[in-house]
Amino acid sequence: MKLPISVLPLIALTCLLVFLGPRFSSEWGSASSETEDFRSNTTAPPQPDQTVEKKRLQPPISYYSVSNHSVFSSSPPPPQPINEKQNSVLQIPNTTVNEGLGETAINEVRRNVSSDGAAVKARRQREFTKLERIEAGLRRARAAIREAKFQNQTQDPDFVPAGPMYWNAKAFHRSYLEMEKELKIFVYEEGEPPLFHNGPCKSIYSTEGNFINAIEMDSRFRTKDPDKANLFFLPVSVAMLVRFVYVSNSHDFSPIRHTVVDYVNVIGTKHPFWNRTLGADHFMLSCHDWGPEASKSVPHLYKNSIRVLCNANTSEGFNPSKDVSFPEINLQTGFLTGFLGGPSPSRRPILAFFAGGLHGPIRPILIQQWENRDDDIRVHQYLPKGVSYMEMMRKSKFCLCPSGYEVASPRIVEAIYTGCVPVLISDHYVPPFSDVLNWKSFSVQVPVRDIPNLKTILTGISTRQYLRMYRRVVNVRRHFEVNSPAKRFDVYHMILHSVWLRRLNLGVRQS
Repeated sequence: MKLPISVLPLIALTCLLVFLGPRFSSEWGSASSETEDFRSNTTAPPQPDQTVEKKRLQPPISYYSVSNHSVFSSSPPPPQPINEKQNSVLQIPNTTVNEGLGETAINEVRRNVSSDGAAVKARRQREFTKLERIEAGLRRARAAIREAKFQNQTQDPDFVPAGPMYWNAKAFHRSYLEMEKELKIFVYEEGEPPLFHNGPCKSIYSTEGNFINAIEMDSRFRTKDPDKANLFFLPVSVAMLVRFVYVSNSHDFSPIRHTVVDYVNVIGTKHPFWNRTLGADHFMLSCHDWGPEASKSVPHLYKNSIRVLCNANTSEGFNPSKDVSFPEINLQTGFLTGFLGGPSPSRRPILAFFAGGLHGPIRPILIQQWENRDDDIRVHQYLPKGVSYMEMMRKSKFCLCPSGYEVASPRIVEAIYTGCVPVLISDHYVPPFSDVLNWKSFSVQVPVRDIPNLKTILTGISTRQYLRMYRRVVNVRRHFEVNSPAKRFDVYHMILHSVWLRRLNLGVRQS
């Protein structure tokens, strides 16, 4: 059969296409390979119509703080969702692809972008896994605390809080148990004693030294891995700074200020954790009167960090939603031997007692108004010879606790130790652990202007109400006791719990 001459050109064209087809396919495969090499950071240049721009996102760490006096009911705002359109890791420019290969090229680029974007996203998630895990644990703790008020009281072999001494006993107990599960504190190791990692344990500032010593020895809450920590402790002792750095009677605070500034600069330079929150998940502790002043040396320490202070004076910048008030305890021997316990209410013949010098603006008013004026209100600037200070507390129903130059007074804890109902005479003072303890249920709070009315106020408390207050003082005493080693729910753990509550009101996140 003979083919028409007109068909021969078509056959020749078909053969030519068959011959050139594999070569054309190979060239496309080569172009695809070059695109892969570009994404793999090789030097082969990409094809102009398939170029992709890679942008590695490095979201900064930021923090937010929820200021709320009711720490058990507060919760941080939810994390903001990531806008995938705005924060896309890879962006494809508008390109024109040859007709016939358009669909193949577009699909290939989409696959490349998808796989590369997933890889970068996975790397980004791995980078923040430890931080996200910490925040997830804190969110679980917040939820458990909020739910505790609607559930039955959790059993505890050591102690189950109950009674009007607590704002919410169930929430406090659950919060304490969550603290035992989640709290991890990293103690910076920079600095040497006596200014750092040390403090007085046998003076009016003993709680400062006892806490530093206890947390240094703590194997439960302290972690050596800062990436596992949800709190960071600055182990500087203001009492030791005053003793070794301050020049006596110089009235020059700059040596203390420079020491604190230098220390925080070392921490911020050597570690990333201070800078990522500007100190918001860090805390310092001081029982010295100059503790608040020392914190002002570094603005972020003063404004952002958790300051654990005996001198909890709201008129001097103490912020109850961020800062922690803890008790001033004068342990002259370093132990509680002879401090704890007292007779029953029926063996307390004295209505109220105070003995102390003219220290600050309040005590002179008290001394002038009541010293040697009334047998029921025993007020002395100096105790008569042979009279025991502690025995007078044990014989009294109420113990007067006026502020000195600063708002804190060791008499508050001494009264609790001896079973004497404390009478807080001060303005602007936030009592210790008042986020958990309802001080109005076991103490009397008298403003300075009512000092002349002390007897009227105290005699107006019925016998029944006084007996309730006495029993509550005895019940809360465990929260103010100093133990070595520390025991659950004692003063060391109550300090930790107060700091823990502030950390629950803080969220550290990526943004």
